[in-house]
Amino acid sequence: MKRFRIFMALFVIAIFSGLVFAMSEKGEEAFQKLMEGNKRFVSGNLEQKDLSDTKRKELLKGQKPFAIVLACSDSRVSPELIFNQGLGDIFVVRVAGNIVDPIEIRSIEYAAEHLNSPLLFILGHEKCGAVTATYETVETKGKPCPIAKKITPAVIAAKKKGGTKDEIIETAINENVKNVYQEIMSSSKIIKHLVQEGKLKIVAGKYSLTTGKVEMIELPVLAEKTKH
Repeated sequence: MKRFRIFMALFVIAIFSGLVFAMSEKGEEAFQKLMEGNKRFVSGNLEQKDLSDTKRKELLKGQKPFAIVLACSDSRVSPELIFNQGLGDIFVVRVAGNIVDPIEIRSIEYAAEHLNSPLLFILGHEKCGAVTATYETVETKGKPCPIAKKITPAVIAAKKKGGTKDEIIETAINENVKNVYQEIMSSSKIIKHLVQEGKLKIVAGKYSLTTGKVEMIELPVLAEKTKH
């Protein structure tokens, strides 16, 4: 009987591990799908997407986006185009400076929890106007707008690393992406749980307005809070 219980326990662990691996694989597959699309975008060998009436009617039944993309509102940064995807493929959340507050976070949660999107891609971009404006506000000690308040910590961190104005701004764009990731993870129990369960993969990158290429940004390892 003892051996049977041990066997059953190992069997359950094996099944659970297999499910977690399969879910993690979905996130990785979604990531590769986006990056392959970006390669097509950069090369100009775009894959033709179905924009027909038939496709629109098919999507009336529901949506199953394979990825969530949090991006800036900048008109030059359209995730569907950058990643060469079509209708219903990506759940896009866009706001100046690709920042988050409760509204953006709830939107991300909806796609991850209810639409079962296995990937969240946080996308910053070169020469971001919101980050540049925040830099100017910090330099002139002006009163920051709500968006600038969110981005200011990234600018301050970038200034400490030094460099020319342009270099500091580009560094701040990267720092802002990392800060957004940390805010999502600290503010959303739903997202944190999905990540821990292997149901959601989070990655980050920076889109080059110059080349069209998306370069990856390494996200910080978050320490677990200890209970007292």
